[in-house]
Amino acid sequence: MSKSALVFGASGVTGWSFINEILNDYPKQNTWKRAHALTNRPLSQEQSKWPTDPRLNIVSGIDLLAGSQEDLENELKTKIPDIGEVTHVYYLAYKAGTDVQKELEEAVEMWKKTLIAVDKLCANLEFVVLQTGAKMYGCHLLATVPDYSQPYLKTPHAESQPRLKGQFGGMLFYHPQLDFIADLAKDRKWSWCDTRPDIIIGFVPNHNFYSLGTSMGIYLSLWREVHGAGSECPFPGTDKSWKALSNDSSSDMIARQTLHLSLSDRTKKGGGYNVADEKTPSTWSAKWPILCSLFGLKGTGPTANPPEIRKFIKDHIDVWRKMEQQHGLQTGHADNERVFPGFEYFLMTQFDFDRQYDMSKMYGTGFGEERGTEKAWGGVFERMRKAKVIP
Repeated sequence: MSKSALVFGASGVTGWSFINEILNDYPKQNTWKRAHALTNRPLSQEQSKWPTDPRLNIVSGIDLLAGSQEDLENELKTKIPDIGEVTHVYYLAYKAGTDVQKELEEAVEMWKKTLIAVDKLCANLEFVVLQTGAKMYGCHLLATVPDYSQPYLKTPHAESQPRLKGQFGGMLFYHPQLDFIADLAKDRKWSWCDTRPDIIIGFVPNHNFYSLGTSMGIYLSLWREVHGAGSECPFPGTDKSWKALSNDSSSDMIARQTLHLSLSDRTKKGGGYNVADEKTPSTWSAKWPILCSLFGLKGTGPTANPPEIRKFIKDHIDVWRKMEQQHGLQTGHADNERVFPGFEYFLMTQFDFDRQYDMSKMYGTGFGEERGTEKAWGGVFERMRKAKVIP
């Protein structure tokens, strides 16, 4: 057991699965000696729902924007006495915001402070991973942005596509983050890569800004309570989004593929890698009936006036609170101040164009596993049930 992992953003929608997979000895036993789970907000072992394991070190209260570079380094050394043994760093931290310029500045500052710190403190560092995403391909700009055309919207999206340029490229914090690590790593012995999931489907133990899996689990549980088991549940999106091609990126598969990349000698230093559940893209028309069936519902296609996930939850919040009492559920997950307003509506209606991935680079590294909708989403819902987030 020679590898030691340091995961930034460990309680987030991606980070949780990294710690979980490491503690479950992925990719094989006797790989991981230690797993340091760094979180901003407090998180106990019981809350985390991670396996009880002496290799786990939960480090809460690390604010990457607070204090100076020296302050961060001192805090890391104090809370992680064996930080010098860390071999693998996975950076999954993200601070959401509505001010694009502020979000960019904070994202770059957090990343630079973190990378400088681990480069200095981790004497045995072998590999660093920065998680970026589908924004590398401009998916967040939608298909309707004026003068936004080929080659950026060419599908399937491959890692070889050129960077966004002009104002769109200038707004994307991934670019300065990648430039910084590329420059720093030039004369370092450690290697690195960036991974690019699409919408991330995962379990989070606490409240989260963006978690479609959490919202969907609550929505479908609530729909069943309001309309009854076996009822029809129309797709909460448009005809176009119902048919659009994309690749799901469940947090378990992101973690497994990323761990594989960071441990493989076939990973190109500085390379970007699409990460997703399957080689073949899917559509909501294929996935929606499966998701609904996991809640005893009949999933049907879009209607002229489709339901809106967040509005439905808010309109029936009193019903949900009764469900919390009846089933002994955790409180505050259905609707709270941390939920980013309208993100479900945006994902279900505005992502109405093909944005599928080319997965040949990832699967060309020797990784072979694929997961379908029922296993990927069903695993998230099952964890939510065990954690008493949904009944």
